[in-house]
Amino acid sequence: MSMATRTDTQSPAPHTADSHDLIRVHGARENNLKDVSIEIPKRRLTVFTGVSGSGKSSLVFNTIAAESQRLINETYSAFVQGFMPTLARPEVDVLEGLTTAIIVDQQRMGADPRSTVGTATDANAMLRIVFSRLAQPHIGPPSAYAFNVPSVRASGAITVERGAKKAVKATFTRTGGMCTRCEARGTVSDIDLTQLYDDSKSLNEGALTIPGYSMDGWYGRIFTGCGFFDPDKPIRKYTKKELNDLLYKEPTKIKVDGINLTYEGLIPKIQKSMLSKDIDALQPHVRAFVERAMTFAVCPECDGTRLSEAARSSKIKGISIADACAMQISDLAEWVRGLDEPSVAPLLAKLQHTLQSFVEIGLGYLSLDRPSGTLSGGEAQRVKMIRHLGSSLTDTTYVFDEPTIGLHPHDIQRMNDLLLRLRDKGNTVLVVEHKPETIAIADHVVDLGPGAGTAGGSVCFEGTVEGLRASGTITGRHFDDRAVLKETVRTPTGTLEIRGATTHNLQDVDVDIPLGVLTVVTGVAGSGKSSLVHGSIPAGEGVVSIDQSQIRGSRRSNPATYTGLLDPIRKAFAKANGVKPALFSANSEGACPTCNGAGVIYTDLAMMAGVATTCEECEGKRFQASVLDHHLGGRDISEVLAMSVTEAEEFFGAGEAHTPAAHRILGRLADVGLGYLSLGQPLTTLSGGERQRLKLATHMAEKGGVYVLDEPTAGLHLADVEQLLGLLDRLVDSGKSVIVVEHHQAVMAHADWIIDLGPGAGHDGGKIVFEGTPADLVAAGTTLTGEHLADYVGT
Repeated sequence: MSMATRTDTQSPAPHTADSHDLIRVHGARENNLKDVSIEIPKRRLTVFTGVSGSGKSSLVFNTIAAESQRLINETYSAFVQGFMPTLARPEVDVLEGLTTAIIVDQQRMGADPRSTVGTATDANAMLRIVFSRLAQPHIGPPSAYAFNVPSVRASGAITVERGAKKAVKATFTRTGGMCTRCEARGTVSDIDLTQLYDDSKSLNEGALTIPGYSMDGWYGRIFTGCGFFDPDKPIRKYTKKELNDLLYKEPTKIKVDGINLTYEGLIPKIQKSMLSKDIDALQPHVRAFVERAMTFAVCPECDGTRLSEAARSSKIKGISIADACAMQISDLAEWVRGLDEPSVAPLLAKLQHTLQSFVEIGLGYLSLDRPSGTLSGGEAQRVKMIRHLGSSLTDTTYVFDEPTIGLHPHDIQRMNDLLLRLRDKGNTVLVVEHKPETIAIADHVVDLGPGAGTAGGSVCFEGTVEGLRASGTITGRHFDDRAVLKETVRTPTGTLEIRGATTHNLQDVDVDIPLGVLTVVTGVAGSGKSSLVHGSIPAGEGVVSIDQSQIRGSRRSNPATYTGLLDPIRKAFAKANGVKPALFSANSEGACPTCNGAGVIYTDLAMMAGVATTCEECEGKRFQASVLDHHLGGRDISEVLAMSVTEAEEFFGAGEAHTPAAHRILGRLADVGLGYLSLGQPLTTLSGGERQRLKLATHMAEKGGVYVLDEPTAGLHLADVEQLLGLLDRLVDSGKSVIVVEHHQAVMAHADWIIDLGPGAGHDGGKIVFEGTPADLVAAGTTLTGEHLADYVGT
């Protein structure tokens, strides 16, 4: 009987290849992990929970994902590896059963001004091909529709030697779609010269109005000694050449009173010293000057579309590629569906699938020409997900960092479906998450804790969601927490009137925001909340606006330098040891000479993400060895910077190291729930929520009367949300007005007044659908937010 006709249906013995169904971690000690050993089931959805700072990221990103990347790098040839940094192996004894890891994090998308939602996904590339095939008049290949490809023409003789023959080819052209005026930035920036000087005065009479440019100091010596213009002549009488020298002259070596100096025109000089810096990091008077002097206008030639005239003239059914990219993605998907062209059918199907993914993931309200640097962390993460949804990879590990951030409860359901779809394709999905709605869909839960920082780093619970509920861990206890509506709400002391707001998708909104109370602005993602709050409340006198954008410090900035905490600490060290404070700054005299005080050496890989390796000289301590001989309260400066906020608060609170100025700042950091952060942790490693709470701690001492916060609960554990609500209450009770954009139902329930935007996202949103107290919102139950809040408070 031949094998093919066997009829017995006995199941074959299990194949050994199928027995590898676990990722085993044994003895993980990265950061604050205390010898953690766990087993994670493959091809399942595992959620990691625990308070902020309990070690979730250390386990998921710095151990499992990092080792996976390192092992992939080791598969390349020795030649390629020579160009790649040697990644350090994570502190762990055994890691088995790893698969290729794809990390989808909340790092903002590249802030390159030419990067848009369309270029960051494949949508723009596919659209360009469609236009180059179908649009009339035909203007060239796909590159002719690309705003980041400039047109090039070159001519010249090229000699080609073939035996005795010589052929000469003459011209070369490439058609690109870049607008020549704004070079694909869509805006042209200008410096308002009237803000730099008063042209009726001479330099010696103090014509310059730039902060710090007085004629008494070095600048005066340079201007008088350079001889390019007469310092006693009023600026309006300068010749063209003199004015050009004053404003634009490139750096030129000059000698003044026998000293070698460099003269440079005012504009390149302030461009470097002020305009290229983060506006928030400048001193208030310099910031005010920059805001006055810089003007941004939409590029007059391309009307902000970034495309050349030829690219805009070529159309399909009356729509140019600029129009297509400006459409809301949900509408663009409809339009693409209506194109029926057999010659590009497979491409249209793929494009439609990509656009449909945007709609499914809840980003249908974006447009392809939206600059990717303006997306919030949650939006950026969802745009990155789109790449993976259509991918045919299976058996990979997807690692997500709080994918529900910035999502309304209504949108979380969709996100859950996507995570399950990735799992059902046969992938291992690891998610770090705080929201109970997402924890609930896990196949397996790992809860870390019990506390944050040194008090965390152990596994408190491993198992099913039911098991977590029953366990006594912090997450388990708070899992079914439900906030209650407040018995009484505060009475407003006044109102902030907004009239006719039209920023982004707002449809001529009129609203009165009550002052002196806690106001919460809600609505689905893309309904216009941030547009209303940031676009219509002028961030001027008395308004402190705090969002989650990157703090544009360098890699050397850390919580201690950002909050001004380092100054009192340096002075205390200097006083205790009788030396100068500059020694205790890693950016000044005390810096380790090898890494210049950065603690790490950065390897910049042109094509790929750069990588940091710890400096071997100072072992990452950032200081010269001699500096570490100076102590305060038995600790050296590097040990103090390694402390968490909570430890440092105790250390500077009493005893030999008692420093009231430092203690005050540390108290504010602990107040906003950052007790677990170490003082020297680089700002670039903080999450969006942590950055926002750090800004909040820094601004709390300011004299602002109105505080505007954008999702302060991002990245907060259920147990920490209560602490944040207490902080918001304290701010309001001290006489401040607090306006919060928020999706978390506990914050909504705690509000005195709610403003709900909607009803949908993009052009389906932008209207006020409800304003009133939370109790009225629940009672009305007419909006999406009202329904979800009613469910939440269990009415």
